[in-house]
Amino acid sequence: MTKLQNKLSGLYVITDDKLSGTELVLHVRQALEGGAHLVQYRNKTKQTSIKEMTARSLLELCREYHVPLLINDDVELAVTIGADGVHLGQSDVKLLEARRLLGTKAIIGVTCHASLELAKQAEKNGASYVAFGRFFASQTKPDASPASIDLLTTAKQRLSIPICAIGGITPDNAPTLVDAGADMLAVIHGVFGQENIKDAANRYAKLCN
Repeated sequence: MTKLQNKLSGLYVITDDKLSGTELVLHVRQALEGGAHLVQYRNKTKQTSIKEMTARSLLELCREYHVPLLINDDVELAVTIGADGVHLGQSDVKLLEARRLLGTKAIIGVTCHASLELAKQAEKNGASYVAFGRFFASQTKPDASPASIDLLTTAKQRLSIPICAIGGITPDNAPTLVDAGADMLAVIHGVFGQENIKDAANRYAKLCN
């Protein structure tokens, strides 16, 4: 694994333009200061030119903190700016194609919902990590199908790549996920929806350590 791939543990923050608005880059800096190990730029609404400009600013920031930046869904954008990788949903660009375009060193994560079979296939196809969830009520995706915490334990036994948990994770319920086998905790509202982003990130980071 590369040095960046070795960082696939701990707090994984995912941006939200609705929560951060024009202060998105500042908010990510605060999360990094709080101990975030991985950043995903997720933007479903902005124009391509604005997305690229923001992504470049985030990449520069992440380089400063020696933390990988992944792009949600958009392999083309990741290639254009030289991001460290992408996170793919089940309906996005196929993993094998993303790996071909991004190269062997790129970090590629795959959403597997509550399916161990999808995760095993993703690992077989070269995924760097898999993400399961939602585990708790999610503000970002309230209609997402739930996943059982036992899935993390089973996945930890059967997979050799890092496991990410996502969906309604708070400092109160996070320890259950870590104890069950989650290597990373993916958080949006729990960090970027808080008044003090640095302190919020630090609470998660301490739980992961």
